[in-house]
Order: sequence, then C-alpha cells, then structure tokens
Amino acid sequence: MTEILSGLIYVLSFYNLLLIAIGMLLGIFIGSMPGLSATMAIAILLPLTYGMEPASGIAMLASLYMGAMYGGSILAILINTPGTPAAAATGLDGYKMTQNGQAGKALGVSLISSFVGGLIGAIVLLTIAPLLGKVALQIGAVELFAIAVLGVTIISSLAAGSAVKGLLAGTLGLLISLIGMDSITATPRFTFGNIYLFDGISFVVALIGLFSIPQALKLIEMDKPDVKVNKINDKILPSFKEMFKMRGTLLRSSVIGVFTGLIPGTGGDTASWFSYNEAKRFSKEKEKFGTGHPEGLAAPESANNAVVGGALVPTITLGVPGSSTTAVLLGGLMIHGILPGPTLMTEHADVAYTLIWAVFLSCFFMLGIGLLYTKVAVGVTRVPPKVLAPIIVLLCVIGTFAVHNSMVDVMIMFGFGILGYFMDKLSIPVAPMVVGLILGGMLDTSLHQSLKIGGGDWMIFLTNPVSLVILLIAGITILQSTPFFGKVKSMMKK
Repeated sequence: MTEILSGLIYVLSFYNLLLIAIGMLLGIFIGSMPGLSATMAIAILLPLTYGMEPASGIAMLASLYMGAMYGGSILAILINTPGTPAAAATGLDGYKMTQNGQAGKALGVSLISSFVGGLIGAIVLLTIAPLLGKVALQIGAVELFAIAVLGVTIISSLAAGSAVKGLLAGTLGLLISLIGMDSITATPRFTFGNIYLFDGISFVVALIGLFSIPQALKLIEMDKPDVKVNKINDKILPSFKEMFKMRGTLLRSSVIGVFTGLIPGTGGDTASWFSYNEAKRFSKEKEKFGTGHPEGLAAPESANNAVVGGALVPTITLGVPGSSTTAVLLGGLMIHGILPGPTLMTEHADVAYTLIWAVFLSCFFMLGIGLLYTKVAVGVTRVPPKVLAPIIVLLCVIGTFAVHNSMVDVMIMFGFGILGYFMDKLSIPVAPMVVGLILGGMLDTSLHQSLKIGGGDWMIFLTNPVSLVILLIAGITILQSTPFFGKVKSMMKK
C-alpha cells in the first residue's frame, strides 16, 4: 500500500504531470497520422528519456502509448483513413456517421469510449496486475490456436451482404499472412525466390495500402467531396443517457481489450475486431452495424484503449511484453538499468507504480486534450479532395518507409492499395481480409507448436479443457452465421 501511495505522490508532481500531458499530445498527433503507430512513436522518442529519471521517462512514454491508441480513430472517422491498425474497425461505423452529418457525435463517442476503455484497463492494471499476469502465463500454444480459430469465425459476421465474398477476402488474408519464412521449419513460402519477401508482409504496410490508398483514389475521382465537415454542427460530447445505453457494449469491449492485451502477440487491432463482432452479436439492432451505428464505433474504441492496461500487466509483473509497443517500453526500462520481471514491483516499486498511475491519469488528459484536438483535426475535411488525396498518399509513403526503411515496402503498400481499390469496386469487404492478415501468423505458429507438443495428434485440442471450450464457442459462432440457424431462430420467435 505504501508503494502505491508513493507512486501516486511522485506522479502528481508538476514535472511529471507536464510530461504526461506532452506524451498524450504527441501520442494523439502521431496516432492520427496514417502509418505512424504507437510503437514507432515510442521507438523514436525513447532517446529523449535518457536524461530523465526512469519513472518520469516511462510515464511519458506510457501516456504517449494511450494517446496514440485513441488518435488513430480521428482520421478513420473523418476521412476513412485509419491512423493506426487498431482504428481500422472504427471506420466501419465512424466514417458512416460522418457521412450522415454526425461527425461531432462520432468523435465524441470515440473519445468517451476510449476514456472508459482506458480507465478500465488502468484500474485492472492497478488492482489485479499480479493475478492476471499469472493467468496470461498459462496461455500456451494449444489455447492460442483455439483463440485464433475463434477469431477466424469473425469473418462470417463481418461479411455484410455476401458471405461468399467475405470468405474469399478472409481466405486471401490468411494466405497473404503465410508469405515468408515458416517460423518453425524456416522454409520459404510464397516468396517466389524474392529475398525481400522472406520476412513476410508487414501488417502495417498492408493495412496502410488497403485503407488509405483506395480512399485517396476515391477522393481524386470526386468532383465534390461526399463529406465536407467545415465545422462540427452537432454536439461533440454525447449525453450521459446515450452512453449509458451502451454500457453493456463498453464494459464487454473493455474486458475483451484487457484480456486480449494480456496475450503476447496480440494487440489493439485484434481486440477491435473481436469487440466489434461481439457487439454486433449481442446487439438488438444488428442490421444497423456498418451504417453509422454509435454502438459499432464505441466497441472497437473502448477495446483498443483497454488493451494498453492489459498489455502492461505481463510486461510489469513478468517481464513478458503483451504487444510490440510494450516490448519497446521494456527496452526503455532496460536502458535505465531496470530489469523487468517479477522483481520489478518490489525492487523498483517507484518506477512500476509511477507507470501504473501515469496510465490512469493519462485517461483524463486524453479526455481534455482529445476534446480540443478533435476541433482542430476537423479542419482536415476542409481541404479540397484533389489536394487532400496527394497529402494522404505522401503520408502513406512516409509511414510505410518508416516501418523498415525500405522502398520495397512502399511498392507493396501501393500493391495492396490497388487491390483494396478493386475490392471496393467489386463490393468485396476488406474487413475479413484484415482479420485473416491479423490471425494468420498466430494460427500457423500455434498450430505447429501444438502438434509438436501433442506428438502430431490433433486430439490435443480436444483434450485440453480451455481449448475445447473455446473451439465449441467458435463452432456455435459459425452455426449462428448460417442461413439455417436464422430460419430456426425466426421459427422459434413465431
């Protein structure tokens, strides 16, 4: 208890509060730029913390992490160009709300949902971090495979209009995720002898191409913009009554975000699609999803910010990064001579609890700074389409090149952009393809590892109680999406 209070007192100093505010402002700004993720932002700004006290520097980086997760939603809502991979699901309903003349409400719902998700993640981090850290450590390859299979079932519910087109896009995403060296056997797959493909296709590169380039091309084709938000005419902050109606979605999505963050190798993008799917599954207005439904916006936004608290649990308690961003944060701790792991919360309690309180307080800074920033960000839509389009392309090139400092990545990004453009023309949904890209690598690696553990016996997935339960849920999810289940459900209602 003494360590918790000392961490709170330390973080409440003017200097540390200023650093948290700066981190939040930088995070929101960088997050709202296409392709510039939280991981890149922390990696770039890490040298700035060398001259700071370890606790102060890590607190600023943690605030930047939270800000970047929220910032990615702003351009996704305004011009359907996600700033970060985690914001891809946000654009499904967020951009539709902008088209419907509800840009202010969309930005407000996103901000409040991010605040709620981040706060729940921070409370979990503060209260039950050691316990949840142990739970995360118990998730092995067999359980991870079952979780990946459950994730693949999302494809069926995201394929609005045509299940066949959705499955086609999802399968293509899974195949693309397998490009590169096999993680177990080191055998090249689908590389066609090209050494640049041995490392596989970067998910960030693919996502920038699929979402940003088609939007830029559509802007070029426009004579007049389909959406022009010169100013926000509707109220930004939604009423308490409106948000209270979505309390189930916010809580469920935040819990999904926390537990997704706990699992190493996953992140805000996975949590966003999971939560969107579950929000649609439990909603009484399923048909409104994808048409500008606030609930479809609140779900991914609360989840991707809750991931921050969840991902930091194994990072702080066990020294196991829950995401690529927390892996960079681990590097920041080690630069300051602090070894992450079970001893962190005892030997360096001041740093650990300052970091935890910084995550908690950054949520409130996000609420204030985010409200001011969204009013400025709306100016993006005042730019003429034919001017905005090359700006988007330029930002995409910069963001893509920054991933690996490679022009090959830029060419791959443009390739995905052309693919995404024609998919849009043919009414093939991109969302299932994104899910396939996210989960393909996890599915492949965990399958190999599980079969090695089970000696090649596929029954290992059914003898493990956790994976059995998850696979049963996946099976039920598939059945729910079939026409037969829909007919049975309608007959039961009659």
